[in-house]
Amino acid sequence: MSAIFSKLTSEHIKVLSTLCKHASTHKEILDKHSHDETEDLRFLPSIVLKPESTDEVSKIMAYASAHNIPVTPQGARTGLSGGALPVMGGIALSLERMNNIVQLDEQNLQAIVEPGVITQELQEFVEQKGLFYPPDPSSKGSCFIGGNVAENAGGPRALKYGVTKDYVLNLEVVLADGKVIWTGANTLKNSTGYNLTQLMIGSEGTLGVVTKIVLKLIPRPKTDVLMLVPFKSAEKACQAVSAVFRAGIVPCALEFMERDAIDYTLKYYPDIASIDIDDDTKAHLLISLDGNHASVLQEESEQLYDLLQAFDCGEIAFADSQAQKDSLWAMRRKVGEAVKTHSIYKEEDTVVPRYELPKLLSGVKKIGAKYGFKSVCYGHAGDGNLHINILKGALNDEDWSKTVTKGVEEIFQLTINLGGTLSGEHGIGWVQKGYMPIAFDQRTLDLMKSIKYIFDAKGILNPSKIFPST
Repeated sequence: MSAIFSKLTSEHIKVLSTLCKHASTHKEILDKHSHDETEDLRFLPSIVLKPESTDEVSKIMAYASAHNIPVTPQGARTGLSGGALPVMGGIALSLERMNNIVQLDEQNLQAIVEPGVITQELQEFVEQKGLFYPPDPSSKGSCFIGGNVAENAGGPRALKYGVTKDYVLNLEVVLADGKVIWTGANTLKNSTGYNLTQLMIGSEGTLGVVTKIVLKLIPRPKTDVLMLVPFKSAEKACQAVSAVFRAGIVPCALEFMERDAIDYTLKYYPDIASIDIDDDTKAHLLISLDGNHASVLQEESEQLYDLLQAFDCGEIAFADSQAQKDSLWAMRRKVGEAVKTHSIYKEEDTVVPRYELPKLLSGVKKIGAKYGFKSVCYGHAGDGNLHINILKGALNDEDWSKTVTKGVEEIFQLTINLGGTLSGEHGIGWVQKGYMPIAFDQRTLDLMKSIKYIFDAKGILNPSKIFPST
């Protein structure tokens, strides 16, 4: 879809500033909203608007639609695929001021929230009532629920509990023309017409602006066990993953970190965790079990201990306090940030059936050797989701932009050949859109574009995202 957008004039800015009381064209504000956590990319918007209500969002979108002004919805800008980059300028629509937990329904185990609520703050709020909101992306301490909906975010606990889509019952959405709709109903079952709620989830702000979210909650598990398992071979660690499930054990989380991932993290955050790593250790699995009965978890832990010995693992460490659990999880969650401090990097978010994970890891290393780049791999091994951090290091700009791109294309082709797909939880956004034809034939891409057109005929909502020709 090709669109011709209006360049913002002083009159546009004057009107938009009356529609939204928190509007800014100050350079430092524009710069702040020109980027997310994707590489080192920056695109300046012409104005930043921070609405406080659905009504404000509606008026902004109606005006933008009438004047062909591009609008990029933004949350906390923690994304890694460039989904929040205002690549066409125009309006950066920040939802940060819409940050209220509107309602907690303890009788039906539901919460209604605005998109600017920080994920961890919601989790801690419902935990006070003995309830549980499981999705836990690595940036949960800063990312917004609205961004989680836009990208269908997951995290370590997705393995047992599912991702964002599994907890969204209904959405209030402002469409591109300013009209406001609810996509479904606040019920656990709904077979009434097309499922617009699920269509919105993962659409990366290209179909509408989410302004309220109805979430399902569950009772919080009473206890958990966390173990860190070293391996002398990264491939053996990946092979062990499938064996865990074949043995009938379903962990809450099962994370993979190769040696470099932990080394970079401990180097950059030396006080984050106290871990002794043998010289011959090449990778770790971080395994969490949870439930309501300590005796059951003890039995599963013993079963896991015996099973893992067959994969050349080292001494298994059990976290024996909440402080130790917190430090191990903090280490895992800081890997991406630590790698980024070491080098500019591209992060790919591949996902394959978990049994194919060893082949994916091996293939990634071979492709890196072929094209001359180093990668640091980690991720949610339990659901086959491997985060591949490709480091720029000493590569020159031409190799970084051209040669590495060929390697990334081969990684994605390998992923598809193994029965996987391009992104497990980070989305396609700006940086991965050129690879979409690897995953989909033209007819399927055309169907997706047709859906975009129905919701946003003028193409003003988060333009130049997802599809390679836009």
